[in-house]
Amino acid sequence: MKGLIVERAGPLALIQDGGRFGVRHLGVTQGGAADWVSLGWANWLLGNAPQAPGVEITLGGLTLCAEASATLALTGADLGATLDDEPLAPGCRFTIAAGQRLAFERPRAGLRAYLAFPGGLDAAPVLGSAASTVRERLGGLDGQGRALTEGDCLTWAGAAGPERTLPSGVGTLPEVGERVMLALVGGAQLAGFSGTSVFEAFNTPWQVDQRADRMGVRLTGPELRYLGEGMVSEGIPLGAVQVPADGQPIVLLNDRQTIGGYPRLGALTPLACTRLAQCQPGSEVWLTPVAAGQARDAHLRQLAYWR
Repeated sequence: MKGLIVERAGPLALIQDGGRFGVRHLGVTQGGAADWVSLGWANWLLGNAPQAPGVEITLGGLTLCAEASATLALTGADLGATLDDEPLAPGCRFTIAAGQRLAFERPRAGLRAYLAFPGGLDAAPVLGSAASTVRERLGGLDGQGRALTEGDCLTWAGAAGPERTLPSGVGTLPEVGERVMLALVGGAQLAGFSGTSVFEAFNTPWQVDQRADRMGVRLTGPELRYLGEGMVSEGIPLGAVQVPADGQPIVLLNDRQTIGGYPRLGALTPLACTRLAQCQPGSEVWLTPVAAGQARDAHLRQLAYWR
């Protein structure tokens, strides 16, 4: 079957979907799109299920050549995408003709773009998901979790639904000058931090460190001091904000380990994780406390868009 051929692979282009669930007791991580909201909107533009497999393009550097015409959708970061050298802005549904090239250069805003295909990409699920987790060698085109490489062929079996355009005001990229607020639900160890540390955690800006990937993002700022007793390792959810001995928090994302023994401030909400996943190193972010019920309501409102 004809599809899109990878001519240039870039640093990290991965097949991702809604993630791999029900297997953490086996030590298998969640995986899935780091910015699941952007993937969901890309799929929505084509009439797909929001968790259908697509390509997560981190930092750019990817070039695809079409063997046949297709209707695709692009959302998420602005990575300087072009279609036969003509600019292609994210947040759109578009047609690529046979012989045309779709190229992604470098980040202009955000880090991760999402490319959706009619009906979702063809990729056999492993443990219930096609999501690529490189460390665990699961998912992707070959079931081994590898990133896309030159010569790979991306195919799909579905058809695009009726024409759609994104509603205004959706997406995970902050506006220019907008303060990036990351909602956090407090955890069991929050009371074990010094009062000064708790105050500074929520009233001081944090910087996104260079040490950031799909496993986690380190934040730099005031040193947080934990005064509680030592911990036994416990399960780690998406967005867990661990604080190691140096007092600099690490926010754990989709490819995190499944257990950990560092104390935690709590966990970012799934929506906050998507915003963090689009923050470039050096970006300023703020933690803001929310109740679990508020976080749940916000999550359900997002899912309701795609019904």
